[in-house]
Formats: sequence, C-alpha cells, structure tokens
Amino acid sequence: MGQKDEAMRPLGAQISHMLKSRGVDVIFGIPGVHNVEMYRGIEEAGITHVLARHEQGAGFMADGYARASGKPGVAYVITGPGLCNIMTPMGQAYSDSVSVLTISSCLDEHVGHRGQLHQMRDQRAAAATVCDWSEEARTPRAAYDLIDRAFTEFESQRPRSKHIQVPIGLLGTMAPEAPEARPGAMESHSAFAAGDVRGVAQDLVTAKKPLFILGGGLAASGQAAGLHMRQLLCRSGAAAFMTYAGSGLLASDDEMSFGTYLGRGESKRIIGESDLVIAIGTELSENDLWRDELGHTGRLVRVDIDPEVLADRHRADTTLQTEAFAFVLALKAAMPENDVAPKWAAKEVAAAKARFRAESDAERPGIARICDALRHVMPQDAMIYSDMTQFAYVAKEVWDLDRAGHWHHPTGFGTLGYALPASIGGAMARRGKPTVCIAGDYGFQYTVQELGAAVEMKLPIPILLWDNHKLKEIEDSMVESQIAPNAVVALNPDFCKLAESYGCLATEPATLEELQGALSKAFEADRPTMIRMTAAMS
Repeated sequence: MGQKDEAMRPLGAQISHMLKSRGVDVIFGIPGVHNVEMYRGIEEAGITHVLARHEQGAGFMADGYARASGKPGVAYVITGPGLCNIMTPMGQAYSDSVSVLTISSCLDEHVGHRGQLHQMRDQRAAAATVCDWSEEARTPRAAYDLIDRAFTEFESQRPRSKHIQVPIGLLGTMAPEAPEARPGAMESHSAFAAGDVRGVAQDLVTAKKPLFILGGGLAASGQAAGLHMRQLLCRSGAAAFMTYAGSGLLASDDEMSFGTYLGRGESKRIIGESDLVIAIGTELSENDLWRDELGHTGRLVRVDIDPEVLADRHRADTTLQTEAFAFVLALKAAMPENDVAPKWAAKEVAAAKARFRAESDAERPGIARICDALRHVMPQDAMIYSDMTQFAYVAKEVWDLDRAGHWHHPTGFGTLGYALPASIGGAMARRGKPTVCIAGDYGFQYTVQELGAAVEMKLPIPILLWDNHKLKEIEDSMVESQIAPNAVVALNPDFCKLAESYGCLATEPATLEELQGALSKAFEADRPTMIRMTAAMS
C-alpha cells in the first residue's frame, strides 16, 4: 500500500514525469494561476524549464527545439490568452511539419458560468484551427492517452502541432502514474512497395533528362540523406533543385545541382525540359514555387508521407506514400551500381545558377556579398534560424549550406518574430554547438523580449540583425503595385543599447571584415551578441 501511495501525485506533476519518461528534457512556457499545478513536478522530474517572456516566444522556442533535436518540442501555457498567444507558433509548426505539443489548462466549466478569468467561448475549438488536433482530457487516463497519441503520431505520421487541454481542477487531483512507454516507434503507414521503386528506377535509367526536386521531408533525415542523394545523382545522371527547406542536401560544388532557386521563374522552363521529374518530400507549395504551376511536361513522380500532398493540383503520374529517406535508399539500391555521365550539361547548370544569383542580388542589392562574407567564417555545423526579412530571402537562395536540416525559416505560415525564440530553442537542444539568429529590424521587435530568456540560459547566440530602417519588402511591393508607400517606416530603438540593457553583448561592425570578426567572437561569448548589419558595410 505504501508503494501505491508514493506513486500517487497531482495530475499536473504526473504529466511532467510522463513527459520525462518519453524523452522530454526541456519545456518552454509561462506559469500562471491556472496552470500552476503543471509546474509542481517539472524539477522533480528532472526537466529544465525555460521561462519565455510571451507565450508566442514559448511556442517558437518549442518549434526551434524540435527542429534542432528531432524530438517533440513541448510548451506549457495558461487558459485563454496564454493559448491564444501561442496559436501563431502552433500554426507555424503545423504548416512547416514540426512536432510541437502545447499543453494548456482550461476552465472546469465554461457554458453555464460566465465572467470567469481567462474565459473563452470555445478554447479547444479555437486551437483546432491552427494545429493537427486539439482535445480536452477529462480524466487522468485520457491525458496520458492523448500524450501517447501525440508522441506516436509525431513518429509515425507527418509531424504537425497538437494541443491538449486539461481542466484546472483535474490538474490538482491526485492521480496514479502514467503507464510505461510503449517499446519502439510505430512504423508509418505506407503504400510503398519494391515494385514501385523498381519501376521508378527503370524510368530513371531510361530518362534522357531526369530531374529531382528535393524538399524538407528529405532534409529532415540530415547528412545521411544528402550523402545518398548525391550518390543517386551520380548513378542516374540526373540534375536536381532543392526547395528552401531542402537546402544543404546537395553541396555547392555538385555540378548537377541547380541550388535552391526553385522559386525563380526560369526554373519552370528548366523543369519543362525534363522528361522525368521526381519530387521527394516537398509540397511544391506556393512558398516553394511562387507560381501556380510546376512547369513539368514529362512524367511526374511524387514521394511523400502525406496522402493529401500526393493528391494535390500537380496531378502526379506516379505517387508513393512513404518516408522520403526510405525511398531514396530503396531507389539507389534498385539502380545500377556504376556511375553514369551527367545527362544535363554542367555548363548550362552553372550558367543558370549564375543568372539566378544575379537576379536575387539585383532585386535586393548588397545582401549577397554580406552572405558570402558570413558564410566564409560560419562554423560548418552552425544551425541558423531566420525571420521574415529581406536578408533571409536572399540568403535562402545564395547561401550554399554544406549539410541538410541546418537552416530553419518560418516558410509556410510566414510569421514575423520567429528567429530569436526559435534560435533559443535550437540552442537549448544543441548545447555547445553554434546556433545563429538572423532577423530584420521590424520583425525582431515582435519577440525582442526573449533576449531575457537567452541571457538567463547563457546562450552564445549571434543575433545578426538586418537594419534597413523600414519594412523594405512591403515598400518594394507597394511601389511595384503603383501604390504610394504608406506605413512602412517605423521608429526603431537603438538596438545595441536595447540588447545591452538585457545583458547581451552588442556591436555595429562598419566593414565586412569587422562583421566576420564579430561573428567569430560571438560564438565564444557566454551570452547572446547583437550584431547590427546595414547596407552601408563595405
């Protein structure tokens, strides 16, 4: 009986212990009177808690942690406004296929009793609009089952954000321990068969100008995916484009790589020249193409874990529902082992990349050379988090990564304020490894308060702030649309002094050489370093 009594704890504490047993070592969040019981067991369970300054920051931190670690990111928030504040990060994680679990408190009863603190008409339904699912646990067993459901789906399906809410009264109720974790991960559902791969392999061998399009679903498998993909290009003679999320799968010196210029208009013509296009782990969405049509005229093969993607408007001739990396391995194994001569002219591929870079530089002048300078001194294993800013729009195209899964951007939902808190989450997941934040002057102010969390955690994050004193991308869009620019200039603070007031280091390099030195020095610090960049640097 004594052992049974010791196993009983308030449900809020049991949830933290359960999460620890499922591999969670960091939780991001903000305590409040409604979710205080969730905080009873965090330290006892051996979990580190990172105190965000805003629930939006907590959500982005969980997102950044998940992308860096490959494990789910977890956030604790309160009823009502706390959940509303984290809904933007939940939407970003949903659109970018990131495993984020938000656990919130909720009112015990919200229909017959009006005027309660933090009351919403339907909190669960509100959250459901921006995530995979949103459910309420009304018993301890239901809470445990929902957590295990979320973790199982993170492993076996396309990762999406999920929300679990637990009534305030239930969080403080004594509950038994959660059941032990199920051994091993479930296999994902797949319509993938050896015959399918052999057919694609035969088409790849006979194609005159085969072309791959490589997305984030493949990049999520990291360096191994890039290595095998490069070998597959050599065995097939194919060329390839990478989406922004697929950046780093191919090296800068791969002569058959068109880089991450899929969104350039001319890529439609190039794709149209191919008689076989194989798109792996990519939605081919608006954010990938910036046009309605892919441009293919030959056969299109789609490989994705999500059946919704396989049935989209691009109307693929062949679809395979499976993990992207598993497909690459199987396809390579089904190909002849000898390398073949490239089926595209290397000079034409190089010339196209040069044209694409020139277009990018002409659209947003001066940024490409700064990217080149930074890339020259950036550590190889640096993980970069960028915000919605012109600097990142250029960098995502011209900055050749040497490994996959190391540049993270709020691509789908496209929210401002992502980079700083996401980089905090990434740095927590990769202690001792370089993590970088790239933000614009306007978007940075959405979550600037999270500098406090970064200082508290002693994270040596270089914050590369692109300051052009305005919403330049919006101004350019207005001018292009023949609209007189309006509401695109905002009063900026002195960013360096602001950073210093939080306890950060700060510098304003005047030259590219000074910028390189500042970046290298920032990695050796014991706290974040604000590095303000402007177009005036020479």
